[in-house]
Amino acid sequence: MVFTNSFMAPLGTPAPRFSLPSINGNTVSLDDFASARALLVIFLSNRCPYVVHVEKEIGRIAEEYRYQGLGTVGICASDTGSHPEDASEHLAEQAHRAGFNFPYLVDDSQEVAKAYRAACTPDFFLYDAERHLAYRGELDRARPGNEQPVDGSSLRTALENVLAGRLVPEPHAPSGGCNIKWKPGNEPV
Repeated sequence: MVFTNSFMAPLGTPAPRFSLPSINGNTVSLDDFASARALLVIFLSNRCPYVVHVEKEIGRIAEEYRYQGLGTVGICASDTGSHPEDASEHLAEQAHRAGFNFPYLVDDSQEVAKAYRAACTPDFFLYDAERHLAYRGELDRARPGNEQPVDGSSLRTALENVLAGRLVPEPHAPSGGCNIKWKPGNEPV
C-alpha cells in the first residue's frame, strides 16, 4: 500500500462521461443521474484500509442525502489481476457490509479513473446540478489510527453547500488513502 493524496482536479471541471458495468451486471452511465440535484462520484476499493475505515459512513451519507436529491456512484478501478480482492464478487460483499445502496461500478480499462483524475481510494468528486466539479477532497479528518471521529464532516459541509446552490468555501483538504492499483503502463502521467 502506498499512501497517496488526491490530485485535486480543478473546480468547475465538467463531469467526465462514463458508462460502466455495475457489480449487479447492469450498465450505469452519467446520464442515469440526470435528475439528481448533485452527483457524488467516489473511487473505492474493497481492500484499502483507508476505505474500510470510513465505508459505513460513506453508506450513511449517500443514503441520508439521497432524499435531498443527491445521486451517488462508487467506482473501483483497481487492477484485479494484481489485486483480486477488488473483483466484482468482493465488491458486492463490501457493498453489503458497508450499506452501499448506490451503484458500484467496475472501471476495468481504468479510463474513467484517469478522466476524473482519481488518484487514491477513497477519492471524492462532488458535482453540482450542472455537473461541474464543486468539491474534491476528504470525507473528514479520520484516518486509520489517528483517533479522529469518522463523521463525514468535510463532505457533509460540501454537500450542504452544493445542495443549497452555494459554492463550497476553499481550501478543500485533499483525500488520502491507497493509491489506485494501475495496470502496468496505465499510470496517469
